[in-house]
Amino acid sequence: VTNNAKDFRKLYAKEPVHAGLIIVVPQVGPEKQRELFDALLEDLGPEEFLINEVIEIEIENGIAIVTRYDLPSP
Repeated sequence: VTNNAKDFRKLYAKEPVHAGLIIVVPQVGPEKQRELFDALLEDLGPEEFLINEVIEIEIENGIAIVTRYDLPSP
């Protein structure tokens, strides 16, 4: 889990297999980061695997937006 998207996307894109990457998109304080992470945990299922996947969470107009994509791309 990071908010350093630029560096970690580059690092993970080089790996053929990784455990997944969660990015908190806005540069916000620790309290807001925890709120966004909690919202993400509510969105994920208990048996969900993130292998070679990136999940980005951001806030727009007070609503948490979750975006998912493969990395590296298939």
